[in-house]
Amino acid sequence: MDSDITDFLNLEIKRELAERYFSFRKLIEEDSRALNEGIGSFLFIEQKVAMDLTRIYILLYDPDLIWEFISLSGLEHDFFLDMYVRESPTIQARLFKEVKVRGLTRSGRFSKMLLACYDDLVAHVDDFRQHYALLAKSHALLAEEIDLFYRKNDISSIMGFLRGMNAGPGVGGKLEGAITSGFNESMAEKMRIRPPQPLEKSLTLMPPLVPTGQIKKELKKLAAAALPFHPTNFPR
Repeated sequence: MDSDITDFLNLEIKRELAERYFSFRKLIEEDSRALNEGIGSFLFIEQKVAMDLTRIYILLYDPDLIWEFISLSGLEHDFFLDMYVRESPTIQARLFKEVKVRGLTRSGRFSKMLLACYDDLVAHVDDFRQHYALLAKSHALLAEEIDLFYRKNDISSIMGFLRGMNAGPGVGGKLEGAITSGFNESMAEKMRIRPPQPLEKSLTLMPPLVPTGQIKKELKKLAAAALPFHPTNFPR
């Protein structure tokens, strides 16, 4: 009779441990999935920023003018800069296909195009930074959840506890043999939840940009200096 009661209590304790573990794990996995989806959305926004910057790099063309723009805008770094695109008519045609500006003179259209591209860049970088801030909060929350999970669920201790429970008479059998033969360590490793990778390892954080109105005159000067680098039919 005592053995039956002990076996029943052992099973109830195991069931409670399992329910607590898997409930907490499910919550973490759901939050982890949401974070990964957010990162996917972020990469789409990042692509918009990269396209805006590439258009501006193409328009400015000259490395000195590009670095002057980087300093002027507050970028602090040559994000997404690939000088090869300057020489690729195919890439240029694709990037500027949807950029339409009007003006009586070529220089006027060129200046307006640079300003329009910068307006888009400022808006997309702002969206970029807001999305990054949300991801950082989600990332921090997930890291806290995992830390709490391990404070509440010491996997090695749980497995050791189960091994001790199964060492009693009438409860051993196959599980006890499996645990003592290394099952404990293998299962503990499989049950572990890895913390999320730091955001900065896979995503780039960009600084806020100077608003167009504050550097409009300087941008027009850059446009005037860059115009001679382009063929006479650009922009159309």
